[in-house]
Amino acid sequence: MRSLVAALLLLALLPASAAQPLPRDSVYQLDAALTDQAGRRTTLAARRGTAQVVVMFYTSCSYICPTIIDTVLDLDRKLTPAERAHLGVLLISLDPQRDDPAALKATADKRGLDPNRWTLAQPQAADVRALAGVLGVRYRLLADGEFNHTGALVLLDADGRVVARSSKTSGLVEAQFLARVRGELSGH
Repeated sequence: MRSLVAALLLLALLPASAAQPLPRDSVYQLDAALTDQAGRRTTLAARRGTAQVVVMFYTSCSYICPTIIDTVLDLDRKLTPAERAHLGVLLISLDPQRDDPAALKATADKRGLDPNRWTLAQPQAADVRALAGVLGVRYRLLADGEFNHTGALVLLDADGRVVARSSKTSGLVEAQFLARVRGELSGH
């Protein structure tokens, strides 16, 4: 009886979304382990409960990746402080062999990314292809160790469903994507 009471109390303390099963089309269905820029291990599903902008990148990229980050920074500047407080940003590395927590932290520090909202993550090498697949990112490793990849900002709702996507990564956020982000955050 005590264990039943304890379990019910624990469920009552969990956010409502954590007690509900994930939607079938949730990106969070993918059981992917991540290590963030502080060396903390987490899972993709741990992001549940907050809308997220998710991108794939790698720290040694000197082409599209800095522009992708600039685009998300522009999105941040265009949101109100209240909107920013309800939006997470997750940058997942395409290059987990080189993008260890130290490399991720160096990039976050260099770009001035708020560690309370921006997570730069190293996936397991075996999970990169699956992560790219669920996010709709195409990539290939080039002979020189660089990656050719699509640039995309993917907006996930609090349950991890893709609700918007933008492939415009010019350094300025696309107006339509900004509107979708604001729409997703309007319930807060």
